[in-house]
Amino acid sequence: MSADTRRIALLQMTTGIDPAANAAAMARAAEHAAGEGAVMLFTPEMSGLLDRDRARGSRHVVPEAESPVLAEVRNAAAKAGIWVHIGSLAVKADGTRWANRAFVITPTGEIAARYDKIHMFDVDLATGETWRESAAYQPGEAVVTVEDTPLGRLGLAICYDIRFPALFEELGRRRCDAIAIPAAFTVPTGRAHWHLMQRARAVEASAFVVSAAQVGRHEDGRETYGHSLVVDPWGDVLLDMGSESGPRAALGFAEIDLARIAEVRAQVPSLANRRAIPTSARP
Repeated sequence: MSADTRRIALLQMTTGIDPAANAAAMARAAEHAAGEGAVMLFTPEMSGLLDRDRARGSRHVVPEAESPVLAEVRNAAAKAGIWVHIGSLAVKADGTRWANRAFVITPTGEIAARYDKIHMFDVDLATGETWRESAAYQPGEAVVTVEDTPLGRLGLAICYDIRFPALFEELGRRRCDAIAIPAAFTVPTGRAHWHLMQRARAVEASAFVVSAAQVGRHEDGRETYGHSLVVDPWGDVLLDMGSESGPRAALGFAEIDLARIAEVRAQVPSLANRRAIPTSARP
């Protein structure tokens, strides 16, 4: 392994309605990932609780400072000496609504960054599935990047955010080396768009994309697409964990060659060549 190469781990989960069990799965994954030489672990969106019954789930949604899931994962990161990106947890925010919040945790257990999902998934699918994320969650208002992670500058996004190019244009403008896009994609939208959009975002930003995902049939009845991915800046897929749910959680590993970023940006200097679109040229 060269000096520019970093080993990372992705946890593909079938998160259930028991936060304690979900937290234990993440803690075990942190220990296992560190033992296999990974410098950073990535988990999916809603790693701590996935429950479409909001009345039942609300008993477990607490302010960040009171979250037992967050506390357990922070302790596990410190014990294992590994960075952990929690794809997101549901936490109480200001007022009556919740936040869909990602956390980046250092190997000492400190919180290096937080990101609240900006775009809410409000949709009626042809399959009959209806989702109204904005009924419970308040959208975030800030673009977030994290300096000095094992992958360099890490940009943060969550699931549905991937459909909004302006966010990723800004992450590209900030010269992110990698972008985390944890998800709980539905099966119909996953089959149609998951790989296409993940690869496109990597190419647009000339950055690695790391997308830990939920998979399979969950306790609350929903089904998610899986296919946790790592994509390099050229758009090549380095890891695809597929859609087999099997046990409650599974780990995948990928080798990230940071030298690849400069190589791709030299071949296709789209970030350097980017120009503002004149108002007169807009439709």
